Amino acid sequence: MAASIRRSFAYLERMNSPPLAPDKPCPICGKPSLERFRPFCSRRCGDVDLNRWMSGVYAIPVRETDDDPERPRMRDSEAEE
Repeated sequence: MAASIRRSFAYLERMNSPPLAPDKPCPICGKPSLERFRPFCSRRCGDVDLNRWMSGVYAIPVRETDDDPERPRMRDSEAEE
């Protein structure tokens, strides 16, 4: 029983230990981030970020090439028309 109590306290100590990375501001509003909502300062800022991802505001730029294997190739005779 004593061993399980010690393990519980060790777990609590790890939870209360300082973060490995220095505190960074909230990426949405710039306020200090809170441990509970990290990397955001609040649930609202986390939801704003999620909405931006889901609505396509954040996008990785892609340069299309002619060598796309999914796109059917045109025959030379079709290209001349």
